Amino acid sequence: MKNKIIYSAASFFLIFILASCEKEEFFDESLLAGRWQSGTLFDRYFANGTGYTWDEGDDVREDEAQNFTWTLTGSELVRNEQMEIGDVEITKIYTITELTAEVLRYRDDFGRSFTFNRVN
Repeated sequence: MKNKIIYSAASFFLIFILASCEKEEFFDESLLAGRWQSGTLFDRYFANGTGYTWDEGDDVREDEAQNFTWTLTGSELVRNEQMEIGDVEITKIYTITELTAEVLRYRDDFGRSFTFNRVN
């Protein structure tokens, strides 16, 4: 009887540990390189971890874009955006939910989702 209790407790503990672990997705960062569009917002990612963003809805053209650096680890996309005034840098962290040759989807910690399509 004592062995049954020990085995039951160990089984319960193992199931609890396995159920509480989230499976992290991994995305191919080489798919991120390129030009992406969501409405009037554009992002361009380069394979060397740099990029820039601009919004034609705000009358900003690509040659006036805001620079950023980026890293992709698993599904976590971190962008460090350089502000125009001074040496201020803003870090934005997103969770990628889909990354293919044509579609980029991610969400932020505030529950906002973003969808971009690759453009030439």
